Amino acid sequence: MFFKGELKSIIERDVPIPMDDGIILRADVFRPAKEDKYPVILSYGPYGKNLHFSTGYPDQWKSLVEKYPDTLEGTTGKYMNWETIDPEKWVPDGYVVVRVDSRGAGRSPGFLDPLSAREAKDLYT
Repeated sequence: MFFKGELKSIIERDVPIPMDDGIILRADVFRPAKEDKYPVILSYGPYGKNLHFSTGYPDQWKSLVEKYPDTLEGTTGKYMNWETIDPEKWVPDGYVVVRVDSRGAGRSPGFLDPLSAREAKDLYT
């Protein structure tokens, strides 16, 4: 849980998302604690939603924080992943951030087949 002013957030890990063929994809959901309707920022991909940016891509992380130190202003950076937004910056402003491990990646079972018709159907679902 993280805070910005008085707005608390909730983090739900490995939320199950059933697909039409029985596979269960896994998502992390970062949301404001206050029940309401919020816009959603969805990411879906093979990079592993639980893999921290600095662990999976150490050279790119080092370059990012050296060239753009303001990236870490107002955030711990604890939830930053490759090619996704930082939920600590968006959730407090009233967004829900959903990160889905694509089929066969991270915590989602199945066969990894990027840019396939099956992956497009999963994302649509």
